[in-house]
Amino acid sequence: MKQVTKVFYISVVAAFLFILWGVIPKETLPTWNLSNITTIVQGFLTDKFGWFYLLSATGFLVFAIFLIFSKYGKLKLGKPDDEPEYPYITWFAMLFSAGMGIGLVFWGAAEPLSHFHSPPLVGQEPTSEGAAQSAMKYSFFHWGFHPWAIYAVLALALAYFKFRKDAPGVISAALTPVLGEKRVKGPIGTLVDFIAVFATIFGVATSLGLGALQISSGLAYTIDGLEDTFGLQLTIIAVVTVLFMISAMTGLNKGIKYLSNTNIVLAISLMVFLLFAGPTNFIMDYFTTTFGSYLRDLPYMSFRMTPFAEDNSFVKGWTVFYWAWWISWAPFVGTFIARVSRGRTIREFILGVLLVPTIFGALWFSVFGGTAISLEYFDGVDIYSDVSELGTEVALFSMLGHVPLGTLMSIIGLLLISTFFVTSADSATFVLGMQTTNGSLNPRNQVKFTWGIIQAGAAAVLLWQGGLGALQTAAIIAAFPFTFIMILICFSLYKTFKDEAKKVDLSKKK
Repeated sequence: MKQVTKVFYISVVAAFLFILWGVIPKETLPTWNLSNITTIVQGFLTDKFGWFYLLSATGFLVFAIFLIFSKYGKLKLGKPDDEPEYPYITWFAMLFSAGMGIGLVFWGAAEPLSHFHSPPLVGQEPTSEGAAQSAMKYSFFHWGFHPWAIYAVLALALAYFKFRKDAPGVISAALTPVLGEKRVKGPIGTLVDFIAVFATIFGVATSLGLGALQISSGLAYTIDGLEDTFGLQLTIIAVVTVLFMISAMTGLNKGIKYLSNTNIVLAISLMVFLLFAGPTNFIMDYFTTTFGSYLRDLPYMSFRMTPFAEDNSFVKGWTVFYWAWWISWAPFVGTFIARVSRGRTIREFILGVLLVPTIFGALWFSVFGGTAISLEYFDGVDIYSDVSELGTEVALFSMLGHVPLGTLMSIIGLLLISTFFVTSADSATFVLGMQTTNGSLNPRNQVKFTWGIIQAGAAAVLLWQGGLGALQTAAIIAAFPFTFIMILICFSLYKTFKDEAKKVDLSKKK
């Protein structure tokens, strides 16, 4: 069994100091408190480097599409005779649950509804037909090809070097072709892996915080007399931490696998019920026309900044945040997807990772966001007032309160959020264990336990420091240095594939 590396000790100390900094009351450090400093850094990054996040995310998508149609798509993530470890349905369930579970449930109704009232495009009238069209199109955009391309690029590098080249399953190993083995095994490699671990901790903490916010708000919304307080959120984090630690100790092929399958069944059941209990024809018409406009306008949206607009809060507050969030999640989701993708060809891998979650996510937003918008646009139901008064996290439950069996659906929704919460945290402890044990495919339970406690602590501190705003700030900051690593990984992959093509006659491979 592989031992922990120095990356583990450096990362644990850094994370502990961050959490310690976060629990210091703001009055004690009026200028240098965590909330103030991170807000300043986040503002600087979004103001000065928003364009960098947009260009980088679009570049990763272009690179992924290039690999699909290139001759390199025939190469296998593993040895020539390796076969996939998991069937398609289990593979999709595992990558999907790890990749976006809590976020989809949190934002499924909330994001389209928010864009409906605050349109993405300058000059659009709020709550108009045009606002409704843009609202759904930008929801597809934020949860579609771009994030999954980010995941796919990193997962592809990790899986290829691990399973085909027998390299350690750490991110620094994927940079060997461009940095050289000596640098990768030295301080530079340690720095790369530390940045990856740092991004993972706070990218996942963002999602765990979202989950705690939504569970607490859902309980308070559905149970009379229960107040949505930080104490309730902290209790939820503590309970779920115990649950995901139990799951993590059972290993990849038990806890995570079974929970992922449970998640996908619950998610599809809730979505299908709402599809047929709600305005079915409207939802499917909305999905169809929006998906077409999303594909048509994808190039424009991918490069859209607003240099002449006085108010550019939409791009900074939504698109830049999302691209940063996905990049901060990439070490976690990429490592996890790589771990479960052995034996697939590059073309099969990228097509699966790009297409299936994107289409499912689009349908999800059409069902949940479409139902919310339909209730407001056609039936005069004011869901947005609940969101304005109680927070973004109540959008799902407010919407479900206006459909048949709304209370039962809210309970199922709470259960789904909880299982996604457990799965995301469970998968993250596994990934952090891999990244800090030189790529061990079965990290020790003590290592996973340590990272589980740190993740829970980071999520609690961020909620304590400022709720949803603090969570978003942490994601943007953590993603910035890792973006440069991902760009290097693209060059590393291309160089490796060119060298591989010289050794293997790809024209004869199926």
